[in-house]
Amino acid sequence: MIVLLDTSPLLWTLADPDRLSAEAREAIATGSATLSVVSYWEVVIKTRKGLLAIPDPVGWWTRAVALFQGRVLPIRATHVTALAALPDLHRDPFDRMLIAQATAEGWPLVAKDEQIRAYPVRTIW
Repeated sequence: MIVLLDTSPLLWTLADPDRLSAEAREAIATGSATLSVVSYWEVVIKTRKGLLAIPDPVGWWTRAVALFQGRVLPIRATHVTALAALPDLHRDPFDRMLIAQATAEGWPLVAKDEQIRAYPVRTIW
């Protein structure tokens, strides 16, 4: 099963895997966990704003991609179309695009965030 990782579970997988639920750890370990370029974008933006303490976001992304064997989902037009159809439940643009990607691809999203889980998207946590 292919699963898409929200940015927080991706960060935890790399730095503090004990923060993941057992179900999330299993999905990541046994499935084809895929990263989104949206997470890279989010990490770069939040690092530059001082919201994340990642000294080298480019190196961090390179390590993440290697760990997940290069499975990276780009942003496609179908994802933007799915984004346009999402209800306005919250304003985080990164979460909304990850939800849209998971919806368009038909993949579950590994996410702890309750606001994400309020959307009509399959989640694992």
